[in-house]
Amino acid sequence: MQDKHLSTEELIAQDVGARLPDGLMAHVIAGLALLWSLFQLWIASPLPFIFRIGVLNDTETRAIHLAFALLLAFLAYPAFKRSPRDRVPLVDIALGLVAAASAAYLFIFYQQLALRPGSLTTADLITACIGIPLLLEATRRALGPPLAIIALVFLIYSLAGPYMPGFLAHRGVSFTALANHQWITTEGVFGIALGVSTSFVFLFVLFGALLERAGAGHYFIQLAFSLLGHMRGGPAKAAVVASGMTGLISGSSIANVVTTGTFTIPMMKKVGFSKEKAGAVEVASSVNGQIMPPVMGAAAFLMVEYVGIPYVDIIKHAFLPAAISYIALLYIVHLEALKQGMQPIGTHQPKPWLRRLTGFAFGAALISGLSLLVYYGLGWLKPALGDYALPVISVLLAVVYLALLKIAASNPPLPDEDPEKPLTELPQTRAVLLSGLHFLLPVVVLVWCLMIERLSPGLSAFWGSVMLVIILLTQRPLLSWLRADHGATHGGFVDGLIDLREGLIAGARNMIGIGIATAAAGIIVGAVSQTGVGLVLADVVEVLSMGNLLLMLVFIAVFSLILGMGLPTTANYIVVSSLMAPVVVALGQQNGLIVPLIAVHLFVFYFGIMADVTPPVGLASFAAAAVSKGDPIKTGITAFYYSLRTAALPFLFIFNTDLLLIDVNLWHGVLIFFVATGAMLIFAAGTQGFFLVRSRWYESVLLLLVAFTLFRPGFWMDLAHDPYRDIPPTELAQALGSVDENSQLRLRIRGEDAVGDAREFALLLPVPSGASGEERLEKLGLMTYEEDGRVLIDSVAFGSPAADAGLEFDQEILVVRAPTDRWAKEWMWLPGFLVFGLVVWLQRRRASKQARGLDHTGAQPGI
Repeated sequence: MQDKHLSTEELIAQDVGARLPDGLMAHVIAGLALLWSLFQLWIASPLPFIFRIGVLNDTETRAIHLAFALLLAFLAYPAFKRSPRDRVPLVDIALGLVAAASAAYLFIFYQQLALRPGSLTTADLITACIGIPLLLEATRRALGPPLAIIALVFLIYSLAGPYMPGFLAHRGVSFTALANHQWITTEGVFGIALGVSTSFVFLFVLFGALLERAGAGHYFIQLAFSLLGHMRGGPAKAAVVASGMTGLISGSSIANVVTTGTFTIPMMKKVGFSKEKAGAVEVASSVNGQIMPPVMGAAAFLMVEYVGIPYVDIIKHAFLPAAISYIALLYIVHLEALKQGMQPIGTHQPKPWLRRLTGFAFGAALISGLSLLVYYGLGWLKPALGDYALPVISVLLAVVYLALLKIAASNPPLPDEDPEKPLTELPQTRAVLLSGLHFLLPVVVLVWCLMIERLSPGLSAFWGSVMLVIILLTQRPLLSWLRADHGATHGGFVDGLIDLREGLIAGARNMIGIGIATAAAGIIVGAVSQTGVGLVLADVVEVLSMGNLLLMLVFIAVFSLILGMGLPTTANYIVVSSLMAPVVVALGQQNGLIVPLIAVHLFVFYFGIMADVTPPVGLASFAAAAVSKGDPIKTGITAFYYSLRTAALPFLFIFNTDLLLIDVNLWHGVLIFFVATGAMLIFAAGTQGFFLVRSRWYESVLLLLVAFTLFRPGFWMDLAHDPYRDIPPTELAQALGSVDENSQLRLRIRGEDAVGDAREFALLLPVPSGASGEERLEKLGLMTYEEDGRVLIDSVAFGSPAADAGLEFDQEILVVRAPTDRWAKEWMWLPGFLVFGLVVWLQRRRASKQARGLDHTGAQPGI
């Protein structure tokens, strides 16, 4: 038991090895962190443009952002384990100032650099030669050796290209060109990744820190416990939900583990979970938080830049896999509780299923009704009120805020979290729910700005943060004033100011690692663009997989897992998307797998994230083991086992993009949600070896087969009936005329790649409207000719659908494949359900035998 109660920030700092110095330096670090947060709020706001002060371009803001991150990294993170934690040595102060000056060089001399692009002066070269090594050192301190080593390897590879063996060789990069590309231009360190960190990520991390400081984290945990604690394994289910809610706005799986785990892990141990299993549940749910929209560990904002589709579409595509993964984790925890015969907590008994389902349906209908009222109400208000819409909506928001505070004041304040307290009674759901509804207002403002106003993610987070600042400053005095009995004091305005200050400082401290990570990952991105190493990786994977599509995806999953080891979420996504995503696209096209780019990026992202779980470097597992006092390797192995569902999903949505809600209507989307959720629960039961009772091995196999069928019915339908028919290339026009408008033809093309080497690949050609095949061919902007029995492309109109599909002059069309008329693939769900019914019948029969005492296997009956 600790003598001193540590704050969340202190626990995270302890876990990642950061300093917490005393005296003057503590105030200096806090002051710099506060200044950084205020600077980020300033540049995100409309204020610079209103007052015409401090209007900065992207390169200037990136330079200042990195200068703050580097200075704070050297001040807050010691060089070695034996280095002092209670003070900052002079050498670290000096290194921090020099590193910050190297980053700020682009801000100070921006005008001169802009006038002489590509021509380096001696000062430029010296700055780059100082800045890059200091960035790598800051990366090593803040994030450990993995990312620093990977970045260093890519720098060496850039310089040593001519001396590399075989297909790893390239023409090489001069030292001057490397310094210019990596530090002076916006292709390397100051590239897109750091830009996203500056524009979007900081604001969301700050939003999460302010929300936590306001008390929302504590509210979410208490709410989850009150809702789920009375069930079997309730604390573990509450941990999943609480981590999910925290993960919505968290940018780090480690921070998520430490924030919620300090309370949930001891509770799980009390109801019978082992140290390793308690830690593993927290790790699995916290890492799952990184794939959950809207923040996705800040990767969602990077995807906007890398994939080139709107933020709202990213959220739509990422939602379903993340949601069903969370639901399945709740079910896995339920199965663990059944296997161990755990009993509910407290005297409160759960309601019968019918009443609970009715209550849930009523609650869902009420929330949906309120959402529709707000959506259409405010949607109608905006055009009706015109220029007065903003002040009127602001007044409405203020009235709602006061009303929710009045409701909160009429309920007792939430008790403090105490993991040592005996777990006999649970908080009342109604009282907990009503005591913190005002915490949802900043989230409502954030979502409204993102989804309805369609503001940029950075500006949306700014307005959400403004709402949070108002709550932080006013909730304490207003709650004290509104509380009728005056029995509990919540503090005054000065306490609110302290909360605001501490929240701003915590947000900046949480961003040090992310800012450094995006800059260091920029080195890798810069090396990829300068050397063409992506093509080399594609060749490596192609040789290893021997042209087998599934084997290729397995190798890319393993490479993404290895590349992601030891990296924070943001850097993780940058690295795997830069190196592995182009490989999937290139090799997929060669093997006839044509998938949307967002599916490819989510595929590599999921496996990069799995590195946080996977031993021996699973950082989140080590953090959870530190809280649970369990074995970190065993915790990691158990967490990986729980996370198998997350590893299976990417393979499923690569082959069945319906799971990403791509090209599906509303009702089809709802159907897919329910079927995919059921499939994931069946998959969980299959991997856990427990369904209604402990499963026989063949029942587990059947359950996995049913889950596969529900997830990918097209696999069996393709075996029964080929979805495409081959047509000679000479009959392309007739094929276009014979298929439905807005369908697609699959073409097999022989052409050249970017460096002139021959290659074959597949592509999809959209079918436009038109009375005949010739007219449709003309609308595509495509002209072909025949030569010696071959069909070659004569011309492709600029900006035409054919050009967008990837067709170019002088390519040869090898095969044309047109869709056939066949039954919908969803019919294959029926045999899947029949097999599932067989397993249910077998297990129910065995459960009834156990209940009658006829079977003495010792299995625990389920419900």
